[in-house]
Amino acid sequence: MKRLLATISLGSLAACTTLSAGPQSTTMDQRFRTIYETEWTWRNNAGPTEGDESSQEDENPKTWARVSPAWQAERLAYLTNVMNQLDALNPSTMSAAERVNLSIYRYQIGVVISRIKFRDYEKPLNADSTFWTNAASSAPKAFRNAAEAEAWIARLNDIPRYFDDQVANMKLGAARGFTPPRATLEGRDKSITAVYEKKTPEASSFYDPFKTLPPSIPADKRAALQAEASKAIAEKVFPAYRKLLGYYRDEYYPLTTTNLAATSLPDGVAYYQAQIHEFTTLDKTPEDIHQIGLQEVAKIRARMEEQMKLSGFKGTFPEFLKFLRTDPQFYPKTGEELLMRGAWISKKFDGKAERYFGRLPRSRFDVIAVPDDIAPFYTAGRGGTGVYLLNTYNLPSRALYSLPALTLHESAPGHAFQMPLAEEQEGMPKFRRYTYISAFGEGWALYCELLGEEMGMYQTPYEVFGMLSYQMWRASRLVVDTGIHAKGWTREQAQKFMHDNTALADHEITTEVDRYISWPGQALSYYLGEMAIIEARQKAEAALGAKFDLRHFHDTVLQLGSVPLPVLSDRIDQWIADGGPDPYATK
Repeated sequence: MKRLLATISLGSLAACTTLSAGPQSTTMDQRFRTIYETEWTWRNNAGPTEGDESSQEDENPKTWARVSPAWQAERLAYLTNVMNQLDALNPSTMSAAERVNLSIYRYQIGVVISRIKFRDYEKPLNADSTFWTNAASSAPKAFRNAAEAEAWIARLNDIPRYFDDQVANMKLGAARGFTPPRATLEGRDKSITAVYEKKTPEASSFYDPFKTLPPSIPADKRAALQAEASKAIAEKVFPAYRKLLGYYRDEYYPLTTTNLAATSLPDGVAYYQAQIHEFTTLDKTPEDIHQIGLQEVAKIRARMEEQMKLSGFKGTFPEFLKFLRTDPQFYPKTGEELLMRGAWISKKFDGKAERYFGRLPRSRFDVIAVPDDIAPFYTAGRGGTGVYLLNTYNLPSRALYSLPALTLHESAPGHAFQMPLAEEQEGMPKFRRYTYISAFGEGWALYCELLGEEMGMYQTPYEVFGMLSYQMWRASRLVVDTGIHAKGWTREQAQKFMHDNTALADHEITTEVDRYISWPGQALSYYLGEMAIIEARQKAEAALGAKFDLRHFHDTVLQLGSVPLPVLSDRIDQWIADGGPDPYATK
């Protein structure tokens, strides 16, 4: 994240892609492949690592991530050596394809090195997610065989070790004032007690996959596995959560910082700039991003007011927002209604997909509710390979007019479409197939919301307004995130900005603002990523004219996997120079 691509500038990639590969490039390419293949093997043999779970080839690990300071030091030493090996390469003698891979891989390794150097692992929680809520929502949906069930039981038994290591890191962070702001953690102790309070082991989310073990497992074995799972939850999981609660309430929470800005943390100015680079893949300053946000907010506001008029509403803009937030017609009556509407919208996209995409992922996704344990503090929805989560908690905050945009973002053609397509790119290195870069992934998902208008997914002015409100939400993040962390904004000031400019419910505004405060920089990835994709498309449309094929453009973008934004720009430049072909036909 925080290391510049010193050996080769990203901007030069397009210019050098026409060079032919000779003997020297073959040798240098192989040196590079040896580096990343060796590191990938080391990464997987080391077991799960916090933040790198998506890169693990073992689908059923028997332990939770290694997070101790000793492991962080070992990891830093290893990856620093990897970076030194990358520095010794001569990109000018590499093939065009491996130069692109080098720029992506260097960014990935640099991000991890920077995280460790800033000791980000000492802050393993924020208002959006924590290690204990992630654990509670990690249970597999189902087991295919007894071996998978046994691996999960082993993981349950490892929770005390994992929690102890995380608490040790939290103590180090608290001692130096490196914590999330206290204002964003109020009430988060409930997310700990919700896991075990008034619950039997069998009622725990950790036990869910044991309720429907496959019939291929003999009955006596199924009973034994269920008994082992119940025992592990009762004797290891629940006690670990109770122990964590005592530390969190009595020791950690009272020591958390009362400042909001990331720049107030130790080495905070550099830390926030590093967060910006990690989550945007760009080297923009907070002031640059703040001004971009203000400009985009003004543009979107004009379109929102147009849609308000088209809806027939006669009042003012604030009155329209109040109408949308309070009129019962816009909100589901039951969680099942919300889930069914989300599933229906995703199915509507299926009927349009072939006109906008040439390659569809083989992976399908399920539509499920956010687990009750984490729902009160969770976002409205989240998606990825195999799943689209919808939050059925606090239904008066789950607007149906925003649901089409949310669904396009989180399911298909957003996260549950882009992520499996990346994994299915079998010709690419694994570090590109299985690693997620926020600026690309979130930028793509936000672009999909906008694409929904072109696809005819929005059927009323209210739904178009809901999409625009979501665009405004992400543009506002550029203003709010930088306002809080670099310009001295208060929590109330950020909430008011979101309240005045979006149609989000107040509950969601509170949840979201706390997320931005406690997770600096992450919120910047969405809109800047979308802007990069839109800019690339507009450039291609202008250059190719009648030869521009939207399906080929989308396939070219998605074929990349997940990459820094400058790499995306360079790839589209090359695609334009090649005449805008079907990227799969030219492989």
